[in-house]
Amino acid sequence: MPRIFVLADSKWQMTKDQNFLCPCCSGKPYVKCCAVYHEGKPAETATALMRSRYSAYALNNIDYIIRTLHPRHPSLSQNLSTLKAEKLKFSLSTTFEKLEILDAKELPDQATVVFIAYLKQGDEDVTFTERSYFAKVDGKWLYVNGDLFPGENRSVKM
Repeated sequence: MPRIFVLADSKWQMTKDQNFLCPCCSGKPYVKCCAVYHEGKPAETATALMRSRYSAYALNNIDYIIRTLHPRHPSLSQNLSTLKAEKLKFSLSTTFEKLEILDAKELPDQATVVFIAYLKQGDEDVTFTERSYFAKVDGKWLYVNGDLFPGENRSVKM
């Protein structure tokens, strides 16, 4: 998996090579999938936002992760530099192997998505299942929070 956001001149910048399958496991090329969201287009659905956030983690796009947090998200109460450093440390130390959407329910201004993120940190399997909550604010889907369940847990319901 390429890491398309690299440190150059003390800034995180996107590399030019984006000709690879999207990390969100859609089967589409990145440039025709999550790249459009990472470049600023609002996600049309909460599921699209969730997929694009997974891809952003896989590609070290920490600014996108933070930009798509709901203003009430607990992590926004901490120092922004600290938050970025924590998210980047997680992204760099994790191999994002696969994303599987189990279920999604979307209403006009709120949504829930249940997914399994297959991850590794070194030799350790850190796969988790999450029930994520999203809200639409000013026409844009944002990540509110989620309930985490360790491992591959297909019994998690909406």
